[in-house]
Amino acid sequence: MEYISNDNVPYFKECASVTDGEGFVLVELHVVPQKNSTKIEVVIASKDPARDIGVADCSKVHRALRPRIAALLGKSEDDLYMEVCSPGLERSIKNAAEFSCFTGREVRLWVRDVGDWVSGTILSSDAAQVTLDIKGKGSESFPYSDIAKAKFIHF
Repeated sequence: MEYISNDNVPYFKECASVTDGEGFVLVELHVVPQKNSTKIEVVIASKDPARDIGVADCSKVHRALRPRIAALLGKSEDDLYMEVCSPGLERSIKNAAEFSCFTGREVRLWVRDVGDWVSGTILSSDAAQVTLDIKGKGSESFPYSDIAKAKFIHF
C-alpha cells in the first residue's frame, strides 16, 4: 500500500479546513476539469468513529465547500458539478494517508507476511505504518509496504 500525502493533492488543505470547520474530516478530494465545467468529488467522514455520515451531513459540507472551491478555481458556482459522499460501509482504503482519518474505526488488513486478514481498531498511523489494537493480542504495527489491501469492518 502506498502513502501519498494529502499535501500533494491540489486544493486539499484549503478544503480540509472548511470540512473541519463543519465538524467533519476530508478523506478524499478529486478536482476534474471537463469541457464546460469542473467535476468535484468529495468524500467526508465523521470525526467520531461511532457516528455515520448521512445525507444532511453531505449537504451541509456541500453548501460550505462549494463557494470555497469556486473561489479557489476562479470559477462560478454554476460551472461546478460537485458530489459529496460518505466513505461507505465497505470502503477499501486506497491511500495509506486515509488511516489517520479513520482512527478508532475497525479495519481489516491483508498482510503479505501473514498471508491472511488481520482485524483490529486503528490506534494511530503515520507516513510509514499503521498501528492496530488487535483483540486479545494488544497493539501491533504494520508497515504500509506489508499491506496489500485494507477495508472497513462493517456490522
